[in-house]
Amino acid sequence: QVQLVESGGGLVQPGGSLRLSCAASRIIFRIYSMGWYRQAPGKQRELVAGITSDSITNFADSVKGRFTISRDNDKNTVYLQMNSLKPEDTAVYYCNAKRATLRHDFWGQGTQVTVSS
Repeated sequence: QVQLVESGGGLVQPGGSLRLSCAASRIIFRIYSMGWYRQAPGKQRELVAGITSDSITNFADSVKGRFTISRDNDKNTVYLQMNSLKPEDTAVYYCNAKRATLRHDFWGQGTQVTVSS
């Protein structure tokens, strides 16, 4: 069974940084597009950042210039580096692995990020 395990969430002050990691198992990681989504209380889940199998990246406008996404295919891991965090970044962050040709769409269990003083 495919597993996506997120880590790195926590409580951070405004202006601080966190790095989220998502370790994948039981998939051919390098062929999957990976993404980070978030869901704040009372809001819909939204895409934060994505990275294709060719390492092409895209970001939500709200995080451009503050967040970066990267992948390490040798470690089957995708990262989300979050800098200059704001209270509005507070949410549960979810890792996603997608391969459209296989109709695969896998999710992790989520990790809480709280930005507060």
